[in-house]
Amino acid sequence: MTRRLRTELGDRLGLDAPIVQAPVGSAAGPELAAAVSGAGGLGMLALTWCGPDAARDRIREVRRRTSRPFGVNLVLDFPVGETLAACLDEGVPVVSTFWGDPAPVSDVIRQAGALHMHTVGGVAEARHAADSGVDVVVAQGWEAGGHVRGTTTTMVLVPAVVDAVGPLPVMAAGGISDGRGVAAALALGAQGAWLGTRFLATTQADTHQRYRDRLVEAGAEDTVHTRCFDGGWPDAPHRALRNETVRRWEAAGSPPAPDRPGEGDVVAVHGARPHLRYEDLIPLPGMTGDLDEMALYSGQSVELVRDVQPADALVRALTAQTIDVIDRMSRASA
Repeated sequence: MTRRLRTELGDRLGLDAPIVQAPVGSAAGPELAAAVSGAGGLGMLALTWCGPDAARDRIREVRRRTSRPFGVNLVLDFPVGETLAACLDEGVPVVSTFWGDPAPVSDVIRQAGALHMHTVGGVAEARHAADSGVDVVVAQGWEAGGHVRGTTTTMVLVPAVVDAVGPLPVMAAGGISDGRGVAAALALGAQGAWLGTRFLATTQADTHQRYRDRLVEAGAEDTVHTRCFDGGWPDAPHRALRNETVRRWEAAGSPPAPDRPGEGDVVAVHGARPHLRYEDLIPLPGMTGDLDEMALYSGQSVELVRDVQPADALVRALTAQTIDVIDRMSRASA
């Protein structure tokens, strides 16, 4: 019999385990979201840049693959009103938002019957989110991969946010790759864990095999918190693997566009579309070119990413390991 990892928030969402696959940009498509949700976690679609029609198609594709709950993510720094309306019209159960003010959209989301999660990088931002009416605050530590909102570590940020917004539920993000991390997040007062880097290295993620290989090969010290890959999303710090693009840019003194080394270089091609050196896009399946030169988003938790496995198997393994860790800690204190 499969054991469940229960929290109040997980029960509210109908999850077997309060493990969320972070909306890792272009990698977070219907196949990944459905696999995670089907295994008892919460899969997420990243829909900011796809438009309302494509959003509807992706939502419906998830529903063809699983009847379990899932979520969508929208970045509020971009115009997402039509896409949000399409998501709500499709009846998505969870909407997560990031990088902007949640106040203008929170009532709309909740009145449509969806649960609103908002990701923050600091305590003041968490309080504002709570005051804006969000249902869940996601506290993202500085260790996280991809775009990083704040500068405080997960170990400090999560309990501080729990103290600041309780009894509103909080999820922990940043630096979590295994069941030990999930158990630690719960010990800090979070009601669930939000994992991005670990799910990039799964067979259902829309990631190129070379990108997956780099993640498996990398350690925490191979990541860098930077502003290098800002093409398409300016003024947004992020964490990625240090590669030749980053090294050349740093050696030149980290100049702004258009004075960066190799500015305008085509480093990859996807179909007939060229992609430039400083774009914020990751290597996707079917791309060719110097993929190692692209944005290889990764959190420090890459240190614990040692293989590529199916996302559904990963959710089950994370759940079992978390329960085992909690059981061992309980026995140690008996």
